[in-house]
Amino acid sequence: MGGAVSAGEDNDDLIDNLKEAQYIRTEKVEQAFRAIDRGDYYLDSYRDSAYKDLAWKHGNIHLSAPCIYSEVMEALKLQPGLSFLNLGSGTGYLSTMVGLIIGPFGVNHGVELHRDVVEYAKEKLDAFIKYSDSFDKFEFCEPVFQVGNCLEIAADSHQYDRIYCGAGVQKDHGNYMKVLLKIGGILVMPIEDQLTQITRTGQCTWDSKNILAVSFAPLAQQSRADGDKPDTVHLPPVTVRSLQDLSRIYIRRTLRNLASEDAHAKATAQRIPQKRKRRRCRRRRISTYVFVGNQLIPQTIESEEEQHPEEEHKEAEEEEERDIGDIEVVKQVNVLREQITALPLPESLKAYLLYYREK
Repeated sequence: MGGAVSAGEDNDDLIDNLKEAQYIRTEKVEQAFRAIDRGDYYLDSYRDSAYKDLAWKHGNIHLSAPCIYSEVMEALKLQPGLSFLNLGSGTGYLSTMVGLIIGPFGVNHGVELHRDVVEYAKEKLDAFIKYSDSFDKFEFCEPVFQVGNCLEIAADSHQYDRIYCGAGVQKDHGNYMKVLLKIGGILVMPIEDQLTQITRTGQCTWDSKNILAVSFAPLAQQSRADGDKPDTVHLPPVTVRSLQDLSRIYIRRTLRNLASEDAHAKATAQRIPQKRKRRRCRRRRISTYVFVGNQLIPQTIESEEEQHPEEEHKEAEEEEERDIGDIEVVKQVNVLREQITALPLPESLKAYLLYYREK
C-alpha cells in the first residue's frame, strides 16, 4: 500500500509532498514527522527507498507507507498527557513520533509478536535519544515495548486513551480491542481493507468512521505446539515519575523556554525597517538655444532624467550581491545543550540532564 505521493529526496522533501497531498494536515503531526527521519528506521542497504511512499518489509521488520502513517497520526487526534497503546509496534517509528506529541506525562506502550523486532525497535529508540538533533527540541514520552501476542493481553489490563493496530483485524478481534479503550478514546485499525477510526462513546457504544482504503497483512497468530496454553501478555505498569525525573523535565523545560524568549527578543531587536526606495535620476547635458533680446544664442543646460528600469534592476542585483557577501555562515548550535553544560553543577548531574546524549 502506498504510492499516493511523489518520492522525496530526503525526509523533509517527503513531508512536503505529504502536506501538499493533504495527508498531513496539522502542525503538531508535521513537526513529529520532520523530527523523526524515516530513513533511520531502514537497514543501511535499503535506505535509498526510505523516502518513497511505499511500505517496506525485510524479514520480520516492517514499515507501512508514509501516507498510511500520516492518516493514522491525524486520526488519533493526539494531545499531551494521553495514554497510547500500539498493537504490533514493529520498528517503533510510529510510537516514537507519538511520544513527541503526548509528552513526558503521557503513557506510551507497544506490543510486538517478534522478539527480534522488539530488539530492533529498542536500538532505534536508543539511537534517537542519543544522537538525534530533534530530541532536545521536544518533551518526550519514551515508548516501552513488550514482546507478546496482542490477542493475549491480560483481561485485567488498564485501558488507554488512544490505540493503534498495525495489522489487518477480523471483526471479532476488533471487538476484543475495543475493550482496551477508555470511554471517549479513539482506536484506529484496518478492518476489511478500510482504515477505520473508532470512538468509544459509552460503556457499550462506539462510533465508526472509514478513513482510507488500505491493504494490510492479517494479524499474525503466535505459533505454538498442540495443547500449549498461549502466553498471557502483561502490559507494562503505569508508573508515577520519580522526583528526580520530574526535576529533569522541568529544568529542561525552563531552559528551553528561556532560550525561546531570548531568541524572540533578539529577533525583534535586530529587525531593520525596510529602506525606502529612492528615485534614481542622472544628470545629462543638453545643447540648446535661448533668446536673449532679439538674438538666438547657443547654450548648454543640465537636465535630470529618470533611470531606466533595466539599469535599476542591474544596480539592485549588484547591491544584493554585495549584501550577500557580507553575510556570515552561522553554524546551527544546540542551545539547550549549551545552557545545561554552562550550569554550575557536577558533570554527572549535567550528563543526567542531557539524557547522557553524545552530541
